[in-house]
Amino acid sequence: MSGTIQLLSDTLAAARNEGRAALIAYLPAGFPTVDLGIEAVKAAFDGGADVVEVGLPHSDPVLDGPVIQTADDIALRGGVRIADVMRTVREAHAATGKPVLVMTYWNPIDRYGVERFTAELADAGGAGCILPDLPFEEAGLWREHAEKHGLATVFVVAPSSRDERLAKITAAGSGFVYAASLMGVTGTRESVGAQAQDLVARTRATTDLPVCVGLGVSNPAQAAEVASFADGVIVGSAFVKRMLDAPDEAAAVDAVRELAGDLARGVRGGA
Repeated sequence: MSGTIQLLSDTLAAARNEGRAALIAYLPAGFPTVDLGIEAVKAAFDGGADVVEVGLPHSDPVLDGPVIQTADDIALRGGVRIADVMRTVREAHAATGKPVLVMTYWNPIDRYGVERFTAELADAGGAGCILPDLPFEEAGLWREHAEKHGLATVFVVAPSSRDERLAKITAAGSGFVYAASLMGVTGTRESVGAQAQDLVARTRATTDLPVCVGLGVSNPAQAAEVASFADGVIVGSAFVKRMLDAPDEAAAVDAVRELAGDLARGVRGGA
């Protein structure tokens, strides 16, 4: 079994040892096609991403804004299946040797079967799963199987999370903590804001896990800002928008690589 939680932990630790935040990219599987989606993940790594989250497209993505909803719709109309998500993880990890996670809502896993999903994700070399809508109180079955297969369980915390609840969430998680920078859905924003910095500080007070910030980061300056106080910078909508705006498939992959390079400089303080 390859690509386990240890690779993810080692990657985040290596970034910290370099005195910088990690760059974590998000790209939906099957967008605009399964093959192009795989090439986009590889391009993100090639450009400088340390970790990539592969999204499992969902028909009701409650956390995702219009840009990612559009990409999910394209992927779903193209017939993307969980098998395609696993293939994306497998081929991207095999080609790069770098940590690839899946970000998914709970319902598809529940329908697919927790044991089947975790076994297949581990076999594909996946490092773990980000579960934005699974409360830690209801995550016992998932955690049992994830731990058996060496997979990280990444929970999402938000500015509305009280300190007592933060401590319980971080105690149940592994790999890293996903700190949503503000209330609302994913998407690019003018400013990431002070809420994120406060949330990172409060989360760090409860755990030794790296705290990575997502929702709103879209350019090198914002990446540099978040990198100054977080262990990782998560960027999704900006990558997807570049692909949606590209004139053709080759340009879409190049756009991912270019943005990853710009953001990688940002997390190194070169905004």
